[in-house]
Amino acid sequence: VQVVESGGGLVQAGGSLRLSCTASGRIFMLNAMDWYRQAPGQERDFVARITNGDTANYADSAAGRFTISRDGARDTVYLQMNSLKPEDTAVYYCGVWQYGTHYWGQGTQVTVSS
Repeated sequence: VQVVESGGGLVQAGGSLRLSCTASGRIFMLNAMDWYRQAPGQERDFVARITNGDTANYADSAAGRFTISRDGARDTVYLQMNSLKPEDTAVYYCGVWQYGTHYWGQGTQVTVSS
C-alpha cells in the first residue's frame, strides 16, 4: 500500500490549507485514515482520524479548526485546516489502516508564518 500526501505549503497565521492523501496499491478495505504531525525536535502527534464509517475524532489542538473528511471511492482523505497558527507548523503525515497494519506517507510540510 502506498500513501501520498499533497497540499502543504506556506501560509500566514489565520489562513487555511487543505491537505489531501491518497492510498493506492493492494487495497482491500481501509478501516481508517488519519493525520499526524511532527514539529522539529518533537514526537509525531495525532491530529485527526476518520473511520470507514465516517466517525471522526480530533486532537484537542485540532478540534474546532480542522476538519477531516474522506472519499471512500477514491481512497482519499482530506484535512481542511482553518485559523492556522504558527504552532501548527510541522510535517503532516497521512496514515491508513488496513487489517491492523498502519501505512505511512512521506509527509508534507506545513509552515505557518506569524
